[in-house]
Amino acid sequence: MMYMIMFVLDNSELLNEILQSLEQNGIRGATIVESTGGYRHMKKHIPMRYAYGDTEDFESGNTTLFVIVNSEEKIQICLDSIEKITGNLDNPDTGVFVAWPVIFSKGIPA
Repeated sequence: MMYMIMFVLDNSELLNEILQSLEQNGIRGATIVESTGGYRHMKKHIPMRYAYGDTEDFESGNTTLFVIVNSEEKIQICLDSIEKITGNLDNPDTGVFVAWPVIFSKGIPA
């Protein structure tokens, strides 16, 4: 069975280190997408005269990685590789990691 992993990285500065770690652990073929969460998107549309506090988040976004792996063991390898760099993903402002079974694929080597 194959699995899709989606990882939303909060700190995009860690991206290269994460990609290197995944590669070192045999995980290749990540698709990288620049992304923005709904909360940040809404904050960008608040007129600046009403914005209080740190406005740096208005410009920053996230990076989302999609990776397909062929075992649950590789899901855990991905998670471990990522958390060695980001810290525990249960902590705030680190990221979100999810995986689910792929029921159909074409164009992906087995």
